[in-house]
Amino acid sequence: MLEPLIMKYNFDCRYFTGEKPCEFKRLCEGCDKYNPMGFNILIIKLGAMGDVLRTTPLIEGLKKKHPKSYITWLVDPASNDLLKNNKQIDRILHFSLNSTLILMVQEFNLLVCLEKEVRAVALAEKITAKRKVGFGLTKYGNIRPFTKEAEYAFQLGVSDQLKFFENKKTYQKIIFEAVGLSYKGEKYQLTCSTENDEFANKLFKKLNFNSKDFIIGINAGAGSVFANKAWTLEGYVEVIKRLNKQTGLKILLMGGKSETEINKEIKNKMSGPLYEAGNHNFLLQFSSLIKKCDLVICGDTLPMHLAIAHEKHVLALFGPTCPQEIDLYGKGEIIFSPIECAPCYKGTCNIKNHCMKMISVDTVYDKTMQLVEKIGNAKLDSSRSLS
Repeated sequence: MLEPLIMKYNFDCRYFTGEKPCEFKRLCEGCDKYNPMGFNILIIKLGAMGDVLRTTPLIEGLKKKHPKSYITWLVDPASNDLLKNNKQIDRILHFSLNSTLILMVQEFNLLVCLEKEVRAVALAEKITAKRKVGFGLTKYGNIRPFTKEAEYAFQLGVSDQLKFFENKKTYQKIIFEAVGLSYKGEKYQLTCSTENDEFANKLFKKLNFNSKDFIIGINAGAGSVFANKAWTLEGYVEVIKRLNKQTGLKILLMGGKSETEINKEIKNKMSGPLYEAGNHNFLLQFSSLIKKCDLVICGDTLPMHLAIAHEKHVLALFGPTCPQEIDLYGKGEIIFSPIECAPCYKGTCNIKNHCMKMISVDTVYDKTMQLVEKIGNAKLDSSRSLS
């Protein structure tokens, strides 16, 4: 039993931060700014960045059911910037010893663990919450579903047959069901700051892009962890050469540090015009660049999810991973390798003509031009309505 204190403190106030000054820098007693946290929710989704981003539609679903809720999201530091400007997330914690200790002392109304890493599910077991959904850990050290609603999502990790061939549900539908919610097309949530948008504007101006240009952003790589999700260098070079013959199209090479070499190789093999966004931009600067493109061509990578978040059209090239889990929200197309062994989720492949090689240049070019026509017509209609 805690001893009574001399002064009243609103420990459940959204603005109360413990020993540090509250947002209004005043004591609790008599304060008219008191705003209780209400329904306290913890989301555990640590990474990878694309997976964190495609989990953000869940925020809207949770807010619809619990409008007066306080949401804490536990995430790895690498994904912090994808969440930091989201006004519906009240607190972001990075996975660390410090955060673990804080969370184990707190009590939550609802814990949502959508991470299957052992460190996450073990913590989910130890945290106090009135209701837990998603995944936890058994006394044998194995991952388990907390509720029957999460069993299907759990089974997808157990059965390759179910995940690769039988499942027809998108990732969003799967996680909504795991939490006990109905998925109604809630979209990704991502906000870039004015500074990041201005960075993209300045770069486009420097490249002499104007509003009449049709900008196709290409992210040719797929990082180092799952490099075989990338299409071939030769494929991208040939498609760019064909696109350069079309009037009004401008090709922008994009990517992070891991795309530096492949972008250099593409540029060395080109004789026609080719524009570069650079490979050392900050995450949200990169996001703002994608936001300004009319179409993005890439593999199953973070740029695809950034494009979806900004409601841009995407031509997504799939081989070793499952395309049926992706919801493009009606904007774009998915090309899936015709090889029989796909998907496989293998990080490396010894097959000479592996799945991504089996995606033809003709298919990518034809799909690109179909989307260019579709988007271009919509762009023209929009400009006419504004004039």
